[in-house]
Amino acid sequence: MEETEIEEGKDAIWCRETVPQVMKLVCSSLPLTLSQTDLISLLLVSPWLNRTLLSSQPLWQSLSFRESNNAGNRLIAALSLPRYRHVKKIDLEFARDVEDSHLILIKQKCFESLQCLESLNLNGCQKISDTGIEAITSCCPQLKIFSIYWNVRVTDTGLKQTVQNCKYIVDLNISGCKNISDRGLQCVAENYPELVSLNLTRCIKITDDGLKQLLHKCLSLQSLNLYALSSFTDEAYKKICLLEHLKFLDLCGAQNLSDEGLSYISKSKNLTSLNLTWCVRVTDKGVISIAQNCTSLEFLSLFGITGVTDKCLEELSKSCSDKITTLDVNGCIGIKRRSREELLRLFPNLKCFKVHS
Repeated sequence: MEETEIEEGKDAIWCRETVPQVMKLVCSSLPLTLSQTDLISLLLVSPWLNRTLLSSQPLWQSLSFRESNNAGNRLIAALSLPRYRHVKKIDLEFARDVEDSHLILIKQKCFESLQCLESLNLNGCQKISDTGIEAITSCCPQLKIFSIYWNVRVTDTGLKQTVQNCKYIVDLNISGCKNISDRGLQCVAENYPELVSLNLTRCIKITDDGLKQLLHKCLSLQSLNLYALSSFTDEAYKKICLLEHLKFLDLCGAQNLSDEGLSYISKSKNLTSLNLTWCVRVTDKGVISIAQNCTSLEFLSLFGITGVTDKCLEELSKSCSDKITTLDVNGCIGIKRRSREELLRLFPNLKCFKVHS
């Protein structure tokens, strides 16, 4: 009888002390391995497990309704629950039914739940306009990462409201927001000096003037995406040299970029990734300046540039041979085909090489 009581006592101690400690360790990794649906299913397993999971705040700091139906209403319902009171990340990418009315209702009913929000993804939510942007950003004073890719309804007004409401954004993606102009970019430049990453892909209303304002003031940028923006000229491209911390630069389709402009860009010596696809005015001279100055380069695309030859490839092999892992010279008719062995002699760490057929 005494032995039975001792064993029962051990079991009680195990359940009361050891199991909760183990669960705390397990809970720290659960957000990375389980979906929201799985987590909610676990809540129903037992009252004890329910209490344990609910007590682990990190489990409830992320909400994803990515590509989901009825996402707007589901988000409102989730944010109404106490467990999501300190949510830090919301992903609504391509949740196409999310509308301004949902975001306005969140502001009215769930304002407090978003006070700790740091990351908001509204990519592809094309029913959202400036009205919705103003409503949701007014709830997120701690927002650091904001993405509204492919939203043609958002204008300079929405961007201005975002800047006014969210003072700490360091990562901004307005790719495909075709109604944002120099005026909106000026707001970004004047208010986000600590901006680290900016994606302006296909923001076709932005001109040299807007880009220059940005480059003069956002000197902390490490990533700048100017994909498919063919109207910029060397006058703006030359100012990229002001970005001493720049690591990632996408200039795909920069049809007006010349060797002179590229030589200025080469002063951003910390570049590790450079996309020059379809920069048709560039020749060996410009690429050689990149090779000589940007010696940490890991990714380089020269796709479609007919003005480059083996001369620039040889220069790259002298200064970047131990760093480059990806090199795309597809369509570069002046660069001869090489065997894998020849390429590895030039670039020992090369993992991906694309050449014209």
